[in-house]
Amino acid sequence: MAGNKLTNIQVYRKKWNINIGVIIFGAVFIYLVVTVLLYLTGNHVTAYEVREGSILKDNAYTGFIVRDETIVQAESDGYINYFALEGSKVGAKTRVYTLSDKKLELTSNTDEESLELTSEEQNSILMKTQSFSENFREEQFSDVYTLKNNITNVLESKSNQSRQAQLDAMVAAGNNDLQIYTAVSDGIILYSTDGYENITTDQVTEDDISKANYESKNLTDNTKIKAGDPVYKLIRSNDWSVVILLNDETAKELADVNRVKVSFSKDNETTYAGFSIQTKKDTSYGILTFDSSMIRYAEERYLDLELILEDESGLKIPKSSVVTKKFYTVPKDYLTSGGNSSGTGVLVDIGKDQSQFQSVEVYYSDEESNLVYLDYDAFDSNTVLKKPDSSETYELTKTKKLKGVYNINKGYAIFRQVQILCESDEYYIVASGQDYGLTNYDHIALYGDSVRTDDVVF
Repeated sequence: MAGNKLTNIQVYRKKWNINIGVIIFGAVFIYLVVTVLLYLTGNHVTAYEVREGSILKDNAYTGFIVRDETIVQAESDGYINYFALEGSKVGAKTRVYTLSDKKLELTSNTDEESLELTSEEQNSILMKTQSFSENFREEQFSDVYTLKNNITNVLESKSNQSRQAQLDAMVAAGNNDLQIYTAVSDGIILYSTDGYENITTDQVTEDDISKANYESKNLTDNTKIKAGDPVYKLIRSNDWSVVILLNDETAKELADVNRVKVSFSKDNETTYAGFSIQTKKDTSYGILTFDSSMIRYAEERYLDLELILEDESGLKIPKSSVVTKKFYTVPKDYLTSGGNSSGTGVLVDIGKDQSQFQSVEVYYSDEESNLVYLDYDAFDSNTVLKKPDSSETYELTKTKKLKGVYNINKGYAIFRQVQILCESDEYYIVASGQDYGLTNYDHIALYGDSVRTDDVVF
C-alpha cells in the first residue's frame, strides 16, 4: 500500500451567474398575469362614440278632404266637350265647355306636326328631368311621381292649347250649332263628382274615411247630357281641411296641440296645419286645416299623410348611458380662483373667521337662476362657504339632480350633463354645443350605472 498516494479533493460550489434575460422575462410574465387577473376581475366599461343624429316620430294616416266645392249644372241638352284644363284656375270669362247637337271631331295634339313642343317647353322638361336625375334617392321614390306630374302638366297644357285653337277655328267658321259656356265664377275646375261636395268636417264618419263604398264619376268629352246634369265643379276657396281617424292614445297625446307638422306622401311636401280634435260616439277625429296649396291636391278626395310629432336633431346617445346624479346648487358669486393654481374653487369656512380654498369642478351653470352645480360627494355635510371679499356665507343644503352621462375620453369617468330634446325606444337626442355638455365624437360609457365619477377605465 506504500505505493498508494492519498489525494485531498475539495468540492467547490458552482458560482451562480445572474441571467438578466430571465429576470426581464419573469417580470414581464408577472405583469401580464396581474393585468389579465385585473381585467378578468375588474369592472368592464363599454365605450360608445357620440355622433350627430336625429329622431323622427311620425304617425301615418289616410285623410278625407273637405273643401268649398260647387257643382255646376248644364243649361241645356247636347254633346259636351271641355276646353279648360282640369285642375287649373279659371276666371269668370274662361271658356269651360261647349254643347252641340252632334259630337265634335277634335284632333289630338299628337296628330298635329304644328303643335310640337316649343324650345321653352322642351327646356322645361329637360331641366325637371335633369334635376330629378341628379337628386334622386331611393328612400324618396315619390319624387318619380312628382316628375311624372310635372311632365304631364306640360303635355296637357299643350293639348289644351290645341283644343282652344280648334274651338277658335270652329267659331270663325260660323258653326251656329255650337254653344260656348264660361265659368260661373273664379275657382279651380274639376271634371268629376263623388257626392261629397257639400259635406262638412263635423259630418265626416269613420266609413267615409275608410273609403267604404266610395265612387267617383268622371265627366268626359262627347258625352250626351241633359239640362240639369252636372258638367263640372269649382273649388272656390284656398281654405281646406283633412279629417283623420285617431286612436285613443294619440288623441290623448295631441289633446293640447293646436298646430302640427304634416308631410304628404303624394309629393313629399311638408307644411304646417292647424289642428283640433272632435269626438263623436266615442270616436276621435283629427281636423287638419290649411290655407294654401289647395291646387296641388284639388283632384284628390283622400290623401296619405304623416303627422310629424317630433323631428329633432342633435347628439344621439343610448338611453342606457344616461344616469341621474345629485349636486349642490351654489350661487355663482361664491366661485373664485386661488390655491396653487388658477383653477376654479370655493372658500370653505373652517371657523375662527378663517377659510380654506377648495378646488371644484362646475358641472352645470343655470344662467336664469345664476346657480352652479357642484359635486355632492366633494363636500362634507353642513359645509359652509364664504363669499369672496364679503362676510356673506352660504350653507350647502340645497340640492338638485341632473341627467347626464360619463365621458371617458381621458381614461377615467367624468360626469357630463345632457339636455334631452326627444327620445325613441332606445336613444335620446340631446343638445349639442352646450357648456359642460357633450360634443360630437366624444366617448361615453355605454352603461352609465357601471361607473362612478373618477373611475379609471381600462
